Amino acid sequence: MSNPAEPRQRNDERLIFGVAVIAAVIFGLGYLGLVLALNHREKAPLLPGPTDEAVPLTPDHARQLVDFSLTDRTGRTVTRTDLAGNYLVVDFLFTSCSLTCPVVNHHMAEIQQLTTNQPDVKLLSLTVDPRDDTTAVLSSYGLKFGADTNRWWLLTGDKSVLYHLIGTTFLNADLDDPFTYMPGNFSHTERIALVDGHGNVRAYFDGLSENVAGAVVDEIGRLRR
Repeated sequence: MSNPAEPRQRNDERLIFGVAVIAAVIFGLGYLGLVLALNHREKAPLLPGPTDEAVPLTPDHARQLVDFSLTDRTGRTVTRTDLAGNYLVVDFLFTSCSLTCPVVNHHMAEIQQLTTNQPDVKLLSLTVDPRDDTTAVLSSYGLKFGADTNRWWLLTGDKSVLYHLIGTTFLNADLDDPFTYMPGNFSHTERIALVDGHGNVRAYFDGLSENVAGAVVDEIGRLRR
């Protein structure tokens, strides 16, 4: 006599097997998408590609700091005029980023420490996600890295102003990349940019490089000389 529980058991086994197959397919497609995204970025960089060493990279063309008015995490307004005559160390972030942004901003904190006695060196962090990165959110984020409110300014504001500043002065946009996770779809957001006292972008550095802080400070010293 057959056991009435056997058909039910077989159905449960088929269901479990089907769910496992679907999960494997979804995981495989996700992995393939990640591989394609990385491959696309490596094959078609819009600026010189990142290097294994923290060496300065020359901008792809002459880049000048444009006029802007944004808000610091303390609520104060910051404009291009406020930065005149200073060396600017600039990075790009969004606070929900858990991969590259924490690494880059750890190196920004190192640069802040190394330039403690250089008051004409200011650090700027420009959010690419102003909708979520409010002044309150950026204030909490800055505390994580010990950002000095007088020297390291985390800026947010109108999206069009931010994107014009980033896209015109610092980074190109890769609008053909469907796999980007970075708001604004800017290329090479892991870069740290160095601007001289006249507002000229003088160099980029790979912000993920272990030795980038020292390399940025060395380049500032070279520009001074």
